[in-house]
Amino acid sequence: MNTANWMILRAAVLGLAIFGQTACAQSPEPTTTAPAAATTASPASQTGTAPAVTGLPDFTVLVEHNAPAVVNIRAVILAGSRRSGGPQMPQQEIPEFFRRFFGPEFEHPPGGGRDRESGGSGFIISPDGYILTNNHVVRGADEVRVTLTDRSELIAEVIGTDPQTDIAVLKIEGENLPTVRMGQSSELKPGQWVIAIGSPFSFDHSVTAGVISATGRSVGQSQQYVPFIQTDVAINPGNSGGPLFNLNGEVVGINSQIFSGTGGYMGISFAIPIEVAQNVVEQLKTDGRVRRGLIGVRVQPVTREFAQSLGLERPAGALIAEVTEDSAAGKAGAMVGDVILSFNGRAIETSNDLPPIVGLSRPGDKVAMEVWRDGRRRTLNVTVGEAEADPEAIAAASTQDGPASGANQLGLAVQELTAEQRERLGLESGQGVVIARVSGAAARAGLARGDVVLRVGRTDVGSVRDFERAVSDVGPGDSVMLLARRDQSNAFYTITIRDSDR
Repeated sequence: MNTANWMILRAAVLGLAIFGQTACAQSPEPTTTAPAAATTASPASQTGTAPAVTGLPDFTVLVEHNAPAVVNIRAVILAGSRRSGGPQMPQQEIPEFFRRFFGPEFEHPPGGGRDRESGGSGFIISPDGYILTNNHVVRGADEVRVTLTDRSELIAEVIGTDPQTDIAVLKIEGENLPTVRMGQSSELKPGQWVIAIGSPFSFDHSVTAGVISATGRSVGQSQQYVPFIQTDVAINPGNSGGPLFNLNGEVVGINSQIFSGTGGYMGISFAIPIEVAQNVVEQLKTDGRVRRGLIGVRVQPVTREFAQSLGLERPAGALIAEVTEDSAAGKAGAMVGDVILSFNGRAIETSNDLPPIVGLSRPGDKVAMEVWRDGRRRTLNVTVGEAEADPEAIAAASTQDGPASGANQLGLAVQELTAEQRERLGLESGQGVVIARVSGAAARAGLARGDVVLRVGRTDVGSVRDFERAVSDVGPGDSVMLLARRDQSNAFYTITIRDSDR
């Protein structure tokens, strides 16, 4: 090879090397045109096989159509409220995900003499103003404010909450409001595109996109009834409660949590399946509470070793470690050592699959439960029992029925209790009224929405009229003792009226 040819070959090789380094070091510029895979022939397309990916989606129309139904939510804790001085639950009960998501401030919120706010997202599900969000967005709030896309701000009523699924239903006044369309999360598959719209760090109506990473995820005992959708959509503080859309513009989930060691987004986020949320909404609106199925077993995973020992073909199902006495499963003949393979026609692949499926069953339903015992399959007929109601959820939902009394100088508006609500709260007939709204002097005293007022001074109250009569003469400078029930226990509260409370 002569010198001239050698120089040409050397230049060509160097050119290829430099081009290769540039392609690896620089990411392609964002574009809305089809990627190279869609327009450039590849070995797959040359052989007649369709390429696996043909282009990236454009979310513009989807966002323009649905963004007006997404709202910003601010939960306000008033100065002097019992909530402003500390956390709302014992530290050991705060889910690990929430501690990681919100950071140290969630565990030790600052006290002080001024109102505090926390933010989140939500979306309108009916033209008359029903809104879905997360329970942890509004939990413990004295006032909930909702901001629409036109910047108008409205006070929202908390219709009901369900801590077990982290769902809250709000209501604002309005007509012909923009709404979202509901999809089916059961049809989601890993790899499908999804997008989130919300208010991360108060940057309202921010749009982020990603793919489904997995479905049916369990994130701990505190939310065992939720088979979470895992995505890699960027979710940050403020996104909680916002919608997760599929490419059809349908809501398939509610963004709820992230997995993070720092409190910031690290590529793993979780959404509540929309079917779970819809079930909760329907029950809260019709019954004022959420009823869940219970069969009374404690289960654990089936390992490879267990499967081999039990004669199973593969490690699948939920191994029964304990059967509660006089439980639905026990009455049906379930035994310790049985492996539950299916429940009500739905396969149980892991032990985490069982609680959501059982929880969604209606108490009283008769379902077939297939178990593995002594080397063969057996079918047990189970009459589903009912899980114990969440006291916090009852308190939140109990204020939805009936008109509230007008606010007074105590800062309280109360409502009548129904016979069913009294029964659930352990009260006798004609006993107590429930607090629908609280502010001012009552908030400073530590009273909260959902508390049940049993007595004003030495006068028992069993109706709104009784309450209004008992407080009619209260004025600035007066102090009034109220006996109230919260979480199945009674306590006295002293409300002192200031001149500013008029």
